[in-house]
Amino acid sequence: MLKAYNGTYLHSTFPALKNIQTSLNNAGLGSKIKATIPLNADIYYSPDSNPLPSAGDFRPEIRDLILQIIQFLHSNNAPFLVNIYPFLSLYSNNDHFPFDYAFFDGGNKPLRDGYPEMEVIVGEVGWPTDGDKNANTQNAKRFNQGLLRHALSGKGTPKRKGNIDLYLFSLIDEDAKSVSPGNFERHWGIFQFDGKPKYELDIQGNNDKHKGHEGKKALVGVKGVRYMEKKWCILDPKATDLEDLPQSIDYACSLSDCTSLGYGSSCNNLSSEGNASYAFNMYYQVHNQKDWDCGFSALATITHEDPSQNGCQFPVMIAHASSSNFLVHQEVLDLVKRALWVYIWLLFMM
Repeated sequence: MLKAYNGTYLHSTFPALKNIQTSLNNAGLGSKIKATIPLNADIYYSPDSNPLPSAGDFRPEIRDLILQIIQFLHSNNAPFLVNIYPFLSLYSNNDHFPFDYAFFDGGNKPLRDGYPEMEVIVGEVGWPTDGDKNANTQNAKRFNQGLLRHALSGKGTPKRKGNIDLYLFSLIDEDAKSVSPGNFERHWGIFQFDGKPKYELDIQGNNDKHKGHEGKKALVGVKGVRYMEKKWCILDPKATDLEDLPQSIDYACSLSDCTSLGYGSSCNNLSSEGNASYAFNMYYQVHNQKDWDCGFSALATITHEDPSQNGCQFPVMIAHASSSNFLVHQEVLDLVKRALWVYIWLLFMM
């Protein structure tokens, strides 16, 4: 139903839904398993003359189809599933979308509701932590904590009281995800790439500031994570021939994740030298710190001093299984060598 699909799936989505639910019914599972369709927020439409949610309706070109789908879902006692991101509303309509409205601080009015008894589930909702001026850990914590607090408070919506079922997006960042919608697409996770929480978040919806990471209701980070060696690849301060530098940066970023360098992002304020160092290091880290991956036409060098600065983190990646296996194999090899020397010594003594 997305506008970006240009109607590609409009004629197949509803028949597919009916076929799946019919198959479930025929298998005797229809009363336990319900088929539904996750619908994105752009199925909604508010006229330019009154661009408020309370004046919203379904987009004119799909309104009839959506109503048919809703009627079918209602007849099968299936939930209405919606993916909705206030961040995206703020990102795409920054001049008109009230900032505080995205954080449950704005006013609201009851919406039109033709199926008041129909269950509504939020299929995806969340807030990114990097890749845009409004994507940071402070806003993400404010949004997600407010979301959980409201969803579990029993207040519901103006039309529907009670707890709200939702799926918080997402668990961790996706550093290879398409950034066509924006650089923020790779930064929705509530955990960092190494399994550490990005911020405090009470998943039971309470607002007790005294329950930090050690509290039973807080997010708990992964333990025992092994990292690669603490070394980074940066622009060589002694480099003088910088003619190939732009191409080297483009190459490094094309095969790693440089979205933190974008406008409004956490590393947006680096110098031109810092940008190059960040790009080189990201490439170096994702390629397992191989020495030959810190060359870039003799423009780069390896350092053991952390180049992170001003809130911009130059990461050191997790040691992969192959690295761990190499270490284990090396330890076994050393043990075999020692045993062999003992054996040779015993033969000599005999």
